[in-house]
Amino acid sequence: MEIGNGCISKKRKLVEEGSLDELNEDLLERVLSWLPTSTLFRLGSVCKRWKSMADSQSFKLACSRIPSRDPWFYMVDADLNRSIVFDSAKSSWKRLNHPSLLLRDHNRDSIPVAASGGLVCFRNISGGYIVCNPVTGSCRELPPVDPGRSLLAIAMNAYSNYHGSYKLVLVSGDFPKLSFKVYNSITDCWEEEIMLRRNADDCTKSNDNDEDAVYFLSTAGNVVVTNMQRSPSKQYSSVFTLKDGEEIVYFLTSSGRVIACNLTRKCFSEYPRLLPVFSEYSIDVVECKGEMLVVVLSEFFESASLRVWRYDPKTKTWNQIAAMPPAMSHEFYDKKLDINCVGAGDQVFICLSSAELCSYVLYDFVTNRWVELPECSVNGESLEFMSALSFEPRIEALV
Repeated sequence: MEIGNGCISKKRKLVEEGSLDELNEDLLERVLSWLPTSTLFRLGSVCKRWKSMADSQSFKLACSRIPSRDPWFYMVDADLNRSIVFDSAKSSWKRLNHPSLLLRDHNRDSIPVAASGGLVCFRNISGGYIVCNPVTGSCRELPPVDPGRSLLAIAMNAYSNYHGSYKLVLVSGDFPKLSFKVYNSITDCWEEEIMLRRNADDCTKSNDNDEDAVYFLSTAGNVVVTNMQRSPSKQYSSVFTLKDGEEIVYFLTSSGRVIACNLTRKCFSEYPRLLPVFSEYSIDVVECKGEMLVVVLSEFFESASLRVWRYDPKTKTWNQIAAMPPAMSHEFYDKKLDINCVGAGDQVFICLSSAELCSYVLYDFVTNRWVELPECSVNGESLEFMSALSFEPRIEALV
């Protein structure tokens, strides 16, 4: 009986394989394009036909028609010359081949600073930019750009993975005199610098000296400075949203205020502080489904809380939309943690790090679940990450 069942199983397998072989090229490409990205790389080892198909432009075009892919999170640790990602679809860590262009002398130790679609942008120590597809390893060095005044934020937006259409936005200046400059991949050049005016409806104008460091005593009697100490990869962190045809870049000032730069209207606004300046907390901005959100880790009454907030432009107030269960967040109390976060669709990836603790949490808005991720180990070495960037693993994304 067992042998009979085995024969049936083999026969069914042959029928299934035969069914795929009978599909014409177009249909086969459309079916296989739905496979997870990690599986796509193994197509070439199945047979010659599939290998030829996997390398074809028509297959990459079929892949580009998949609306979205589960995000991978590009991790940043002390060793900048390797590529480690967290695959959210398989809940596993992966090591990718580090792009060869980033291993050249002038690009070594380049820091990932922005990501969009299937691309990640790196900044080298000379202030040059390199855009990469971490999955394929393809890279492009952007034309040199004059940094001008103090760089405040770097944002990226990919309009089409298949056609390699994307923009890189640099926001610079000495607050409140802000400006921005855009790199357009279609023209392969930097556009003219544009000054930003303050939004006339902005009712939260702050004192220009608010960005100066303020020192105060914490409840534990420690001297605390309000200037944020961010991971190098998050120093120029910002989020890009496109709503009602308007392109907006959001970033945090050194004192933790949220600034919104409307590139379409060429103006900027300040958002009201979420917590008083004399408070101990760590804050970051994320983008989820085209919306800017703020994640805050704060301490109160000998406990820690991790919460997500949304700004209501009508009432000009912040509203809490999610909170980590107290039993889970209490572990973070008095650990002097810095949070670095990134959004991806319905998820927020949170890196919590300090000298005492390193932890990674993934929050899902749909299920309202907070999941602590397993430790990452490569060749027996336990790795600790400072921050992450999210991107869609797409073999068709052009630089």
